[in-house]
Amino acid sequence: MTLHANAVAALSDWVAPTRAQAELRERYLAHLAQHADGLAKACFPDHLTAGAIVVSPDGGAVLLNHHRKADAWLAFGGHLEPDDASLADGARRELVEESGLSSFDFDDEPLSLDAHAVEFCSERGTVHHLDVRFLATADPDAYHATSEESLDVRWWPVDDLPATFDDMYVLIDAAVARVRSAQSSSTPGGGSSRAAAE
Repeated sequence: MTLHANAVAALSDWVAPTRAQAELRERYLAHLAQHADGLAKACFPDHLTAGAIVVSPDGGAVLLNHHRKADAWLAFGGHLEPDDASLADGARRELVEESGLSSFDFDDEPLSLDAHAVEFCSERGTVHHLDVRFLATADPDAYHATSEESLDVRWWPVDDLPATFDDMYVLIDAAVARVRSAQSSSTPGGGSSRAAAE
């Protein structure tokens, strides 16, 4: 299955948690239906991107990177590559590249969608990233590193977050809610929806 076909299947199968998220999913699917290159950075003015938010297993802390170009504390993510097998695969790759994490759990089910304007993506003008965001969990003691794209990578308590964009707070809340929901619903002998990434 091609990356394009995989993205269409993943988004079609995803159960959006809210009406607003369902509307975004339809926007993404319409974009992919109209653009065979809709996942490529070269697709202007919109293209899909993928990323991941990393929280601790207890949902008490979040790992963020101080993105160099955006000059803001953000989740990890970026443009999809031709070798990515899926949206989740692209998000996982971006996470490893930008965080240096090698030990984490990754949920292949999308966590949320967010469409936002980016000014520094293309010389042709404003681009809209149609972002698909996933959830990863990692121990705060796990090794991480700062990439060339970032000024810093740091764990933050979820009740003492740095100043950032509103959509990041929404994303962090959704990630913490999913982690804590999984904890409360887990039973002895039951499985987790999270799969080892590496």
